[in-house]
This record gives sequence, structure tokens and C-alpha cells, in this order.
Amino acid sequence: MASSGEEGRVVVDLRSAAESAGGDEEAHATPLHEIESLCMRCGDNGTTRLLMTMIPHFREVVLMAFECPHCGERNNEVQFAGQLQPKGCCYRLEVPRGQNEILNRQVVKSDSATIKIPELDFEIPPEAQRGSLSTVEGIIMRAVDELQALQDERKKVDPQKAEAIDQFLAKLRSLGLGEAAFTFVLDDPAGNSFIENPNAPSSDPLLSVRFYERTREQQAALGFLVEPPTEEPGDQPVNHASTVEGNPEVLQEPHGSVGAVAGRRAIAQGNPDEVAAALCRYSAPEECLVLDLWLEIPYFREVIVMATTCDMCGYRNSELKPGGEIPAKGKKITLRVQNGKDLTRDVIKSDSAGVKVPELELELASGTLGGIVTTVEGLIVKICEALQRVHGFQLGDSTLEWKKKKWEDFNDRLSKLLSLQEPWTLIIDDGLAASFVAPATDSLEDDNQLTIEEYVRSWEQNEELGLNDMDTSSADAAYNTTNTNP
Repeated sequence: MASSGEEGRVVVDLRSAAESAGGDEEAHATPLHEIESLCMRCGDNGTTRLLMTMIPHFREVVLMAFECPHCGERNNEVQFAGQLQPKGCCYRLEVPRGQNEILNRQVVKSDSATIKIPELDFEIPPEAQRGSLSTVEGIIMRAVDELQALQDERKKVDPQKAEAIDQFLAKLRSLGLGEAAFTFVLDDPAGNSFIENPNAPSSDPLLSVRFYERTREQQAALGFLVEPPTEEPGDQPVNHASTVEGNPEVLQEPHGSVGAVAGRRAIAQGNPDEVAAALCRYSAPEECLVLDLWLEIPYFREVIVMATTCDMCGYRNSELKPGGEIPAKGKKITLRVQNGKDLTRDVIKSDSAGVKVPELELELASGTLGGIVTTVEGLIVKICEALQRVHGFQLGDSTLEWKKKKWEDFNDRLSKLLSLQEPWTLIIDDGLAASFVAPATDSLEDDNQLTIEEYVRSWEQNEELGLNDMDTSSADAAYNTTNTNP
């Protein structure tokens, strides 16, 4: 596509725009691209403008705006240019009646996010509204406008259905005006959506967030390579694991290592054709190597260390999961940090653990950051980096001065804690008792700064962990039958 004659205006094809936006330096050097696009309303060509930018402390996004000079059609949307998050996220915002400031909270909705209002049994699927940067009120009113657009045609074809939609639109419009209380749910398998928390870094009693593992269907919808299950009903599962160097505790699961073996053989023989054939025929995850190692940490429990390496791209990842049965009680760990040695204590934070630092008025729900192995200092730094990345609206150019000052005060207090200008307290509350803080002494009882309390989980905690609906009667019966047989 040729360049336009207007000075300062560059019209390029989509591939050139995408390639130039791929590099950070080029994206900042030539941030704006204009592309001729077909107008879906009149059929003539309009102009789409692409701008790749970074929301401060959030993520890279691509802003797209379309305008047709022939019919006046305009449209804009947001697409995420960064990577998908390791887990999906589900935000739940309680909107009380008459509090319009809650309706003005900013919302980042990605292309894969679903919005629900349970009180009206209303759902906005991902394809209904593309990625957008709006507010709670803006998303509701946009849904009202889209449903209202075809009402005249519906009244001619199906008057009863049109009347029912009018009644529903009245209820939906009342929510957007703050005339009734409701719940706003934002569920995104990609983990790239967000609802503003004006109280950050403190928790918001009206806003809760939950992180979850994606299902096979969600992985496929996001474009991941998902292998369909190959086992037929009634077939016995086949264990392809083998021992590594005679160690029965370390398992090697190559996921079909034919591709990796063929690739290494072709490289050793120096045959470029076989190398290309092996790389193209056996793609990931066949070339991945997964090592599972069972360990027992003193004063803690058995854990599974999982390490993944890829021979194709060099990707490496390690993760730690608790092993054994689910404990009957939860565990609350309280550490009084007083000196530099306390900052270097080893910490295991599981997926189910929540973290509190009372001196910072900082509280993180379970699931935040996932499961990590770090130190006390590393845990606090990771938490603060995550808060600054997620709550990017608090530091933008349009942020109110009092909000900026709140974050500056938070960073000042954080610096004082990490420099140990004053003692502070770290609390890790884990309903599955799968978290750990290393003691400073050989005996756990001699460590006066570390307190471990066990407690009975509440019904709500068991419900969140999925324990209330867990039925193990069949497994227990089979286990007892096996043990009673001679």
C-alpha cells in the first residue's frame, strides 16, 4: 500500500505496522500508524490508527481507533500487546445503591473477559464487547445502547419480545444510574483485566479478586496448544515416566520425547534436512523435560519440586507444590522482623496463602503471586512490584494528587521497613497449611520471633478451597478393601 501525500501521515500495511510495533525502540520512535480499513457500515474505506503504548505499572497495550470519513462511523478498542498471565483472574465488585463513585471506577476489559451481573442474570460474553478501557457505568450503558439499537425492528417483528427487552433495559439502566445495588463480576481467563482499587495498596471491602487455573477449553480459546485426551473410558492410564540415572525418586516425563531425541541425533550427525524435519514435525511440548522430585523440609512437610526445561527454546521454570494429604487445620505464621538475618529467612508461600503486613496496612488475598519460594525481603519486594504493576492507574498522568501522595507515602514506609529502621510484622495465613517460614534456630520452640498457630477452617474457607463438595467415599472404600484383602 502506498504512502499518502500528506506530510506527517504514514499509511502502511498491517504487517509493517505489527513488525514496527514489535520492538520497544521502534514502537517509541514511530508510535502512530494509520491503515486503510473497510468500513462495515457503508462499505467504503476508512482509517484505523494504531498506537502501542504502556499503561504505567500495568501492561503494554495497543490502542486502535477507526474512523470513516464517508458515513461518520467511529470505533475504538484496546488489545494487549504483552504476554498472557500465568493464571486467570476474577474480580467481584459490590456496588451499593446510591454510591456513584463506585460506578466511576476504571475498568480494563480484555478481549477474552466476560462480564456478569448475577442479580439480573445478565452476561456480556467476550465477543460482545471487545477490549476496552472504561468505567463500570460506561460498560453498563454501552450494553444498554447496543441492546436498544435494534428495538425498532424487534417491535415490528416480535412485539412481545421487544416489550420484555424494554423492561430489562429499564432495570439495567437503573443499575448504571446507581438506583439499585448489584454485583459486577469481571472474569478473564487471560488474566489481563482489571478493576481499579482506590484504596490500594490496602484492601477494598467492596472488591475481591480470585486467581485460578485455566481449564482445557479456556487454554484452547486463548490460542494455546492443547492436546485432546487420548484415553478411552475404562482404559487404564499409561505411565510413561522413567527413572533418571537409576534414581527412583526423580521422574522423567518427556511428553513423547521422540522430537527431542530425533533433533539431537540429527544435530549430532550434521544433517540440516533432518534437523529441520525434526523441529517442524515434533513441536512443543514434545521437547520439554519435566523433573519431579519429592523432598521433606524440616519442621514443614513433604513437597514436590517441579522443574521444566525446553530443548527447543531454552525455557526453564521451577515450581514447588505441597505433597501429602490435605491438613485438617489451617496455619497462621507470624514473624517479627527485627534484624537483617530475618530478611534472609527462607519463605515458601503457597497458592492458598494470604499475606499481611499491619505496619503497611497491606493485605493480599490468597492466590496473589501464586506459589513462590523466596526470602522475607524477596516476598515483600515481589508484592510491591505486583501492586505497582496492577494498580497502574494510581500513578498515571491523570491521577489526583492525593492518590499519588498516597503511593509515595506507601513507598516511603516500605523503604523504612526494608532498611529495618523499625521492627515490623509479617503474617502468612494459609488455609491449607502449605506455607513455611524458616526458623532462625535449630529448634522451632527456641525462635521467639516466629509464632505458628493452627486453627479450624471456617465453612467459607472450605468452600473457597473446594473442600465442602469433595467426596472421597469411593476412594476410601477402595482403599479399605485393598487393605483388608490378604
